[in-house]
Amino acid sequence: MFKKSLAIPCAVAAALGAWGTALADVPMPTIGGKIFADLTNITQQNNGTDTSNSGTGVDVKRFYLIVNENFDSMWSAKLETDATYNSVTASTCTGSGSTLKCSSGTTSQQVDVYMKNAYLQMSLNPAFWAKLGEADLPWIPFVEGIYAHRYVENTLVDREKVGTSADWGLHVGGDVADKMLSYQVSVVTGNGYKNPTRSKDMDVEGRVDVQPLSGLYLALGGYEGKLGQDKYGSTVTIAGVSTPQTFRTASRVDALAAYVGYGLRAGVEYFSTNDWTNGITGASDVPEYTSSGAVNPSDKADGTSVFASYDFTPMWGVFARWDQAKLSKDIAPGLTDQYFDVGLESHPIKNVDVALVYKHEKMDGGPAADSYSTTNGAAFNEANGTYNEVGIWTQVAF
Repeated sequence: MFKKSLAIPCAVAAALGAWGTALADVPMPTIGGKIFADLTNITQQNNGTDTSNSGTGVDVKRFYLIVNENFDSMWSAKLETDATYNSVTASTCTGSGSTLKCSSGTTSQQVDVYMKNAYLQMSLNPAFWAKLGEADLPWIPFVEGIYAHRYVENTLVDREKVGTSADWGLHVGGDVADKMLSYQVSVVTGNGYKNPTRSKDMDVEGRVDVQPLSGLYLALGGYEGKLGQDKYGSTVTIAGVSTPQTFRTASRVDALAAYVGYGLRAGVEYFSTNDWTNGITGASDVPEYTSSGAVNPSDKADGTSVFASYDFTPMWGVFARWDQAKLSKDIAPGLTDQYFDVGLESHPIKNVDVALVYKHEKMDGGPAADSYSTTNGAAFNEANGTYNEVGIWTQVAF
């Protein structure tokens, strides 16, 4: 009886010992993060009237918490959360059934936490790796690494909302000939990292870049797919008949030429899209039919961004940028978005950047009844919308 009573705790102790030995063989993960914060004054106007986006305040626009685990030389994993805040409008409803009526109530801010990266990676050698899960897409993160001022402003494709930085799917890539040539191809759901829902087919994004000379980057990229919108069960009523809704195939072509070296970063980014948005509404998909069953027109857009920065001492630098985009070349060919910023930057200690910046954005040439939102201006009036912001931007990495 005594021996039997010892058997259970001995077995538990042996199991715990084996578990402890197994855990000892797994390296401890590395934990880091990044914070984008600013103190600024914003004046956004539509037709000369200040919008609710105007005012002075502090924003913590991004907080990334990053966990990396390297199991061995081949297998690794990454988990990255992205915290931001969004406006939420509460609805007030009265009645029920056919008499139910709802109206918008107060608008408040709430913090939302998303998964930005969550994947398992296999690396055979520098020329080939594969990631399964939610990971960075080929274009936007690549340009951000060269631009180096994401904490001040999103890069062109991201700012105009004709692309996203991460998505759910299978991602492969690698570096060849000591990074003289690099590539990445991603097959993804198309909804972006905030929405992992399924659709009928998956989208494809790719990039190839070369460094013919040290510090000189030449890159081409592209995207094609339905942006996660082509779902089973989507219908539209045409002539009184419920018909499956179909979506146009969105496509985007990207190009970048840039140089990084001797304290200088300078580059030109370009994009061209087909049916990514219906420019007069800014909708991030183009269904074949409107809600009333009419044929929804096709549309195109393109844009260019020129950026430069120079650190004239290890602690101090300057930067500037200019963007121009034609957001609806077929439907509203006059609709133009122009943006520029200029800043003085300090690097007081390692992993901390502080910048005094002025930003200006103007949207015009479009229909007065329509609006379009970029990452700065929420709901720009397309005929006369302006945005001015001045203040202090910071980036902290740890």
